[in-house]
Amino acid sequence: MTRPRIHLEQEDELMRETSELRPTLEPTPDRRRWLALVVLLVAGFMDLLDVTIVNVALPTIQSDLNAPYADLEWVVSGYLLGFAAMLITGGRLGDLIGRKTVLLVGLTLFTLASLACGIAPGPAWLIAARIVQGATAGLMIPQILAIMHVSFPAAERGKVLGIWGGVLGSASVAGLIVGGILVQANLFGWAWRPIFLVNVPVGVLAIPAAMVLVRQSRSATADRLDPIGTLLAIGAVLLLVYPLTEGRSLGWPVWTFVLMAAAVLVLAVFVAYERRRSETVGSPLVVLDLFRERSFSTGMAVWLLFWIALGGYFLVWTLYLQAGLGWTPLRAGLSAAPFAVAAAAGAGTSVEVFVPRYGRMVLLAGAMINAAGFGLYLYLAAHYGPGITSAQMFVPLAISGFGFGLFVAPTVDLILSGVPGHDAGSASGQLSTIQQVGMALGVALAGVFFFTQIDNTSARGTTAAIPTLQQQLTDLNIPASARDQILTQFRACVHDRSAATDPTAIPSSCQPAPGQPFSEPLRQALTKAGLDANAHNMSRTFAQTLWWAIGILVAVAAGVFALPRRLTAAPEPNRPGKDSLAVH
Repeated sequence: MTRPRIHLEQEDELMRETSELRPTLEPTPDRRRWLALVVLLVAGFMDLLDVTIVNVALPTIQSDLNAPYADLEWVVSGYLLGFAAMLITGGRLGDLIGRKTVLLVGLTLFTLASLACGIAPGPAWLIAARIVQGATAGLMIPQILAIMHVSFPAAERGKVLGIWGGVLGSASVAGLIVGGILVQANLFGWAWRPIFLVNVPVGVLAIPAAMVLVRQSRSATADRLDPIGTLLAIGAVLLLVYPLTEGRSLGWPVWTFVLMAAAVLVLAVFVAYERRRSETVGSPLVVLDLFRERSFSTGMAVWLLFWIALGGYFLVWTLYLQAGLGWTPLRAGLSAAPFAVAAAAGAGTSVEVFVPRYGRMVLLAGAMINAAGFGLYLYLAAHYGPGITSAQMFVPLAISGFGFGLFVAPTVDLILSGVPGHDAGSASGQLSTIQQVGMALGVALAGVFFFTQIDNTSARGTTAAIPTLQQQLTDLNIPASARDQILTQFRACVHDRSAATDPTAIPSSCQPAPGQPFSEPLRQALTKAGLDANAHNMSRTFAQTLWWAIGILVAVAAGVFALPRRLTAAPEPNRPGKDSLAVH
C-alpha cells in the first residue's frame, strides 16, 4: 500500500531540513562524472545516429540485396519499432537492477546487432538485426539520461542536459551526413555496410570505458518489475506504430485503423492498471503522478507535436533530395551540414545564455525560427524547382537548424528538471518514447500527405516536361500520330508512377505499346523527360508538405504559453535515501 501523500510531503520536508543541517550526508559528486559524460554522449549519439543513417543508403541496399520496397520500409521502421517498444521498459529496468548494468548490456548487444546488420546476406536478416538494434538502443537511452540526472548536482544539470540536447538535436541530421559520406566512399567495396559496421569499433572502445568511468545507480523505491504493465505498454506502442509505418504502402486497409483504435483502448487499460498498481503493490512501470506536474505533462505534449513535425520533415526532405532532385547520397548528406551546425549552436547557447534571461520565450522563439526557416525553404523550393542548388538551401537550413537547437535543449531540461531522482529512469523512458512515437506519427502523416500530393499534382510535372519532350520527338522524325500516342502514354506513365506505393514495380503504362517505335534515342528522351517531370512534381510537393510542418510548429509555439515562465527550478540538495549510488 502507498503511504498517504501528506506523510510523504512531511517526510520530504524533514529530509530537506536534515540535509541542510548535515551536508556531509549528501552524496559527493563523482570526480570522473565529466569523463563518464563523454562516454554517455558517444553511446547516445551512436544510438540516435542509427535512426536516420540508413535513409541515404536505401537505394544502395535495394540494389545490393535485391530488396523490394516493402523490405526497405522495414529496414527503417524496424529500428523505430524496436526502439519505441523498449524505451519505457529500459528505463524501469535501469531503476530496478542498476542503470550502469543495463547500459553495459544494451551497449554490448547494440554493438553485436550492428555487426549483424553489416554482414546481413539478405533483407530478412537485415530487418531482424535492425529490430534488435533498435530494441537495444531503447535499453541504453533511458540509462544515459537517468545517469546524467543522478550523477550531476542540480547546479550542473542544466548545462549537462543542454549538452545532451545538442547531441539529440544533431544526431538525426548527422546520420544523413555520415551515411552519405560512408556510402559514397564505398570503403573496401562494402557499399552500404560501413554505415552499420562503424558502430563496432566505437562500441568496443565504449564498453570498457563505461565499465571504468560510469557510476552505478538505482532507485531505492522501484523494487519490483511490472510485467503486465510492460506488456500493455509495448502492445500499445506496437499497435500504434506498426499500422502507421505500414499503412501507406498497403493502401490503408481497414485493419490498420482497427489496430490504431485498439492502441487507444490498450493505452486506456494501461493507465487504469498503472493507477491501480500505484495504489496497491506499488512500483508501477510509469509513475502517473509525474503528469500532475504541469511542466512535465505540458512539456511532453509539446515535445510530441514538435517531433511529429520534424520526423515528417526528415523523411520528406530525404526523398526530395534523392528521389526528386536525383542527388547522390554524399551530396544529399552534406546538404544537412548547415542544419546540424546551426542546431548545435542553438542548443549550446539556449540553456546557458538565453533560458536564464528569457525563460519559456526561448522555446517560443525556437519553434518560430524553425518555422521561419521552413517557410523560406518552401519559397525557394517552389521558386527554383529542380534547379535549386545546395548554396541556395544553406540559409533556410541554417535558420531552421538554429531554431531546432533552441527548442530541443531547454525542452529536455524543462521536462526532466523537476523529476525526482528516484523517478529519473521512468521519466526519461517516457520522454524518449514520446520522441520516437512522435517521429513515427510524423513519418506516417507526412508520408500520407506527400504521396497523396504527388499523385494529385503529377499533371504539373508532365506539363513542365512535355514541351522539351515534344521537341525531341520532332527531332527524331517521329510521325505526328505516333507523337500524340507517346505523349498520352507518357502522361499516364508519370501519373501511375506517382500513385504507386512500390517504386520498383513498373506500371503497364510505362511499357512500350505493341507496334510503337522505341529506339534507343527515344528511350533516352522519355527517361530524361520522366526524371524532369518527377523533379518538378517532387519540388512542388515538398514545398506543399512544408506548410504542414509549419502549421504544427505554430501549434507548438502556442503550446509554449501553457508552460511555466521559468524553465529551471532552483537547485535542491540531493536527498539521502532517494537514490542508491555505488562506485564499481
